[in-house]
Amino acid sequence: MAVTRDETAATGDMPTYQIRTPTTALPQGVVMAASPGTLHNPQQLAEEATRKRELRLMKNREAAKECRRRKKEYVKCLESRVAMLEVQNKKLIEELETLKDICSSKTD
Repeated sequence: MAVTRDETAATGDMPTYQIRTPTTALPQGVVMAASPGTLHNPQQLAEEATRKRELRLMKNREAAKECRRRKKEYVKCLESRVAMLEVQNKKLIEELETLKDICSSKTD
């Protein structure tokens, strides 16, 4: 993108700026891996494709490893929360039984 200064549309002493998008022959989203003309050899193209594939696979392995680590951490957190809630539930049940006993003995 190019930013150009438009002197004619200025109001006061503040100039206005206009953003222009550059015109290119490449469709949007296309990124060139190397300068044009450097990878004409089919062997070089194959090597570049292999290198890119290996890089992609390596990144994918790392992402999967991190995903598994986060999942284990999440499961451990859930398990500890379940244990804590089970203890709390047991205490509340005991307290309820105690209160029921107290209420039933007062009504007798």
